[in-house]
Amino acid sequence: MTQTTVTTRDLARRSQAAAGAKDRETWLSLFTPDAVVADPIGPSPFDPDGTGHHGTTAIEAFYDNVIDQAERIDFEIEHSYLCGDEVADVGTIRTTLAGGTHVAVVHGVFTYRGNGNGQLTALRAYWQLDSVEIVEA
Repeated sequence: MTQTTVTTRDLARRSQAAAGAKDRETWLSLFTPDAVVADPIGPSPFDPDGTGHHGTTAIEAFYDNVIDQAERIDFEIEHSYLCGDEVADVGTIRTTLAGGTHVAVVHGVFTYRGNGNGQLTALRAYWQLDSVEIVEA
C-alpha cells in the first residue's frame, strides 16, 4: 500500500479552493487551533494593529469579515515554490466585490506553513493595499 503525503502546496490549493467556493467549514478546518492569518501582513483595514489573526476565533472572524463578504474569489497562481513545510505562491487574487459590479485585483506573494500533519499553521500574504486595482466586472 502506498501512502500519499499531503504537501503544504496541497493545503494551499485546498485553502484557495475553499475560499473560492465560499466553503467556510472546509477553509477553517485547514488551520491548527493556534494558527495565524496575516492577509495582508502589517496594518490594514482588516487588521488595524497589524499583528495578524491568531487562533480559531480570530481566523473565523477574518473569514466572516473578509472572505465571506466577497461574491467570488479567484486565484491565479503563476509560480509556486515548495520548500519543506512551506510554500510561497506568486500570483493574483481577483475578488468580485459585493454587488458584483467591481473586482479587486491583488498581485502578491502568498505563503503557507504546514505542520507536517495536514494542517496549516500560518497563511501570510504579501501585497500592498495601495496597489489593489479596482476594475468593472
